[in-house]
Amino acid sequence: MPCVGLIVNDGKDLALRTADAIEERFVQAGYEVMRVSSAGGMVGFANPDQHLRTLGHTACVPASFRRGMELALVLGGDGTVLSAARQTAPIDVPILTINTGHLGFLAETYLPKLDAALEQVIAGEWTVEERTMLVVSVLRGEQRRWEVLCLNEMALHREPLTSMCHFEIAIGRHAPVDIAADGVILSTPTGSTAYALSAGGPVITPDCPVLQLTPIAPHSLASRALVFSDREPVTVFPATPERLMMVVDGSAGCYIWPEDRVLIRRSEHPVRFVRLADHEFFQVLRNKLGWGLPHVAKPGNGGAA
Repeated sequence: MPCVGLIVNDGKDLALRTADAIEERFVQAGYEVMRVSSAGGMVGFANPDQHLRTLGHTACVPASFRRGMELALVLGGDGTVLSAARQTAPIDVPILTINTGHLGFLAETYLPKLDAALEQVIAGEWTVEERTMLVVSVLRGEQRRWEVLCLNEMALHREPLTSMCHFEIAIGRHAPVDIAADGVILSTPTGSTAYALSAGGPVITPDCPVLQLTPIAPHSLASRALVFSDREPVTVFPATPERLMMVVDGSAGCYIWPEDRVLIRRSEHPVRFVRLADHEFFQVLRNKLGWGLPHVAKPGNGGAA
């Protein structure tokens, strides 16, 4: 019997009702359905000494999920997709993202098109697009104190008040650099349209094998976002005597102390997004963020000639 997963933001009534209908449709088509909550992929915030992420990359994979499942359908908003990525990437299960949230930047389909999307999935008419994930580790000496998978970005800054910090950052074999800023963001191409974009970083198309380092409010006219190969591991040393807060994908994090260092490297397990049609990234930017829209009236676009 073929098997699919169903990852649901069970805090939203709309997602729950839609999940019931999807589960019934797949059962009628002869599928086994493994339904879980997206909360299983939410790591949360904790002191490294108290956290369970030392279990490693597979800590968020649901017990009922297994390698070889055809795909998992994800019901929720972008936050739900970030959680689902941690639940599926370690076992290489593709995810079909169905938006029941707000912006839906990471959504592949929407509720008005759901019936057609399910028919297409059951017929096997879909492809897979891989997106880079990161492994973010907190180390003290040789001890791994905290670790999590990351799809968008890692942000490191002071807490609770915003003020300038110093960071020593080593990128692969290159000489370390010193950055003075309110914080730093290390993002994937997927994350380039999230926090890094708000901090002034460039948009990067998802097929580029690169990472991006973006200072937050840097105290220098020369500090700008840097794009480099994702084959290069990145180590961040906090050169500030106070503790800092590290936030991963906006929903996970821990305190970073002066004796800690943060290691970020590309995961061997990418997120595998199900695509029902050609994924036109520039069109997504246009629809969701207004990129490339004409700012003056032109003939043929509905404005005055």
